Amino acid sequence: MRRFFIIGLLATAFAAVATTAHGQATDPWVGTWTTNLAKSTYSPGPAPKTPATVTIASASNGIKTTIDGADAQGKPTHTESVSTFDGKDTPVDGAPALNTTTALKRIDGRTFEAQGKVGGKPTVTTRVVVSADGKTMTATQTGQDIKGQAIKNVIVLEKQ
Repeated sequence: MRRFFIIGLLATAFAAVATTAHGQATDPWVGTWTTNLAKSTYSPGPAPKTPATVTIASASNGIKTTIDGADAQGKPTHTESVSTFDGKDTPVDGAPALNTTTALKRIDGRTFEAQGKVGGKPTVTTRVVVSADGKTMTATQTGQDIKGQAIKNVIVLEKQ
C-alpha cells in the first residue's frame, strides 16, 4: 500500500503540471522522465522496487500527465490528469485514493508547487524543480499520507 501511495503522490504532483497557452512549448518539464531510485529518498519508505515513468505533454490550456509504475505487490499502476496553474483542484484519474486532486502554483520558469488533496483535505505538498540543464527534475514531497503518517520524499527523475 505504501508504494502504491507513493505512485499516487507522484501522480498528484505531476498530474498538476500545466502551463498557459503562451508558454507551453518552453516549459522544461514537458517530456518523458524516469525516476532514479538510487538518487531518490523515501521517508518513511520503503522505496519503490521499480522506477516510474512520467510523461508530460502539452494539451489544450495546459498539459496531460501520465504516470506508469507499480504498486507494492508489483501490480502495474497508471494515472492520468490534465491540469492548469489556475489554483483549482484537478482530479487525478487512477490515483490510489478516491477523490484525489491537486492544485498548482507556478513559482518560476523551472519550479512549481502542487498541493495534493484527498476528499478535499490537504495531504502532500510537492515542490518540483527542473535543473538548469533540463536533464534532471527533483520533486520534494512533505506532508502526510492518507493514514496521517509523515512523508518526506526527495524523488529524482531523469529526462529520457
